[in-house]
Parts: sequence; C-alpha cells; structure tokens
Amino acid sequence: MVFPKRLGWIPGAVAIALLIWFTFSTFGADRPIGASTAIAYMGAWLFDLQNSEYGKKIANPGAWEVIFLMGVLLGGFLTSVFITKTFKFRILPPLWKKHKNSSPASRLFWSFIGGFMVVFGARLAGGCTSGHFLSGASQTAVSGLIFGGVVIVVLIVTGRLFYKNL
Repeated sequence: MVFPKRLGWIPGAVAIALLIWFTFSTFGADRPIGASTAIAYMGAWLFDLQNSEYGKKIANPGAWEVIFLMGVLLGGFLTSVFITKTFKFRILPPLWKKHKNSSPASRLFWSFIGGFMVVFGARLAGGCTSGHFLSGASQTAVSGLIFGGVVIVVLIVTGRLFYKNL
C-alpha cells in the first residue's frame, strides 16, 4: 500500500472534523479534547497527591487526557516513520535557520516565550489551549471562539513581525 507523502488540507480538515465529531459524540469518547489536565494529573501521580482536593477533581479527566496525549505522540511518530518517512529530531527547523539564525539557544528561548504566552492567555480565559480552541470553539463557547480568534490574529501579527523577510 502506498500512502501519500502529505495529506492535502481538505482531507486533513475532514479527518480532524471527524475526530472532533467522534470525540464529542455519545458513541465516541464523549469527552472534550484537552491536554493540560494531563500534566497536573501526572504531577499529582508523581508526587503522591491523588488524594488532594484537586487530585480527586482531576482523577477522571486527567487519566483520559494522558491517554489522549500518548495517542497523539504515538500517532505522530508512526505517521512520520511509516507514512511520510520524515522522522528526525531537530531543534532548528529549516525555516527558522533560513530566516532567523542558527542558534539553538535562540530557538529554544523564543519557543519557550511563545508557548508561555499562549498557555498564560489560555489560563487567563479559564482553560487550556486545546480545550479552548478545539473543544470550546467547536461547541461554540464564547470563550473558545474569542480565544481562537485572538490566537489567529496574534499568529498572523507575530509571524509578520518575526519572519519579516518571508
């Protein structure tokens, strides 16, 4: 069987829509998509805080989100190794190297700053990035739609400022 090197954006959008529909349906997982509670769940598990007030509160959604994240990691790995055959570890993506610099420290610093700002904004809005954007927006929650709109605007502005010579 020959798989395409890249999935076109229309089949990709259909696949993502089906995944979201399946996730929200009562015959699917029947749970919203989220990721950040998995980190808190693993922290509670590592530091024996499962019986704390917050540990009890996140026992079920956190366990599901750990499985969700492991599935994302495994799916990405299997796709890159067996379908696209593009698997490799790298700190400096070619686009960064071409338009910014060849410094791994610079790349890691700006990645941390960008990631921190996204997570901080999502937590200010009372959720996590994937919960707001994927689950909230698809459920037409006002906070999810606002978060999604702000992310898109900031993405465009930041891309224009950061990659001026594209």
